[in-house]
Amino acid sequence: MAFSPKRVKHRKVQRGRIKGEATRCNNIDFGDYALVSLEPFLLTNRQIEAARVALNRKIKRGGKLWIRVFPDKPYSKKPAEVRMGGGKGAPEYWVAVVKPGTIIFELAGVDKNLAEQAMTLAGSKLPFKTRFAEQIQAD
Repeated sequence: MAFSPKRVKHRKVQRGRIKGEATRCNNIDFGDYALVSLEPFLLTNRQIEAARVALNRKIKRGGKLWIRVFPDKPYSKKPAEVRMGGGKGAPEYWVAVVKPGTIIFELAGVDKNLAEQAMTLAGSKLPFKTRFAEQIQAD
């Protein structure tokens, strides 16, 4: 189940820079536990899928999982051993722009110990530092 947009306005976009902390997608809105990024990164659709599969296997498909990031930015690359020039390369894969503080996964319906183990396992599949977070219960 590779994540990619059905259609996009522009086939190729510039890479840009990832500056600052996350201002969106930085609160636990759906679940009780979350996996939060600590570093800026361009997260590929394959990396999201690998972490999702590991997380689902750990919780034995119990509970509810929300994926809070979506790879909507095309990442283009020129083929190997091609001379300079000749225009921009073809889109290779899709990436999601992840800033520090962005919530990647949310989880509900499992106990805290299992959720922490599952999120740690999913975080180990990702190429940047992450941490486990939980919803603060308002009494």
